[in-house]
Amino acid sequence: MDVVGAILVENGKILCAQRGEGKALAHMWEFPGGKIEDGETPQEALIRELKEELRIEVDVQSEKFETTSYQYDFGLVNLTTFICMLKKGTPQLSEHSELKWLKPVELNVLKWAPADLPAVEKLIKENVSL
Repeated sequence: MDVVGAILVENGKILCAQRGEGKALAHMWEFPGGKIEDGETPQEALIRELKEELRIEVDVQSEKFETTSYQYDFGLVNLTTFICMLKKGTPQLSEHSELKWLKPVELNVLKWAPADLPAVEKLIKENVSL
């Protein structure tokens, strides 16, 4: 399954989203995003997913930030993350149970979904600040 995640940056902080009750990986944290539909580029999928899930519009960088494959019990997930900038709106809760804005160095306080961890570690190591 090919999915995309947004490393949404604003004022030097990154948006972290907690997965809701009753979903796979419930209560774990992730970068918001979702599945890439047929005929979509990863960037188009991210723009669509963030509009649906968080009711926001974003600019997505063309270069991918990190790509990870992780074998969960429900299947293989290929996650590509992109740095995004908020263009319009304020993130709203619909799919997630909680949202937090954290500095890169604070990210490791959360319990992240395994596929998201390589991007988290890269953000911390490089102390990405935009």
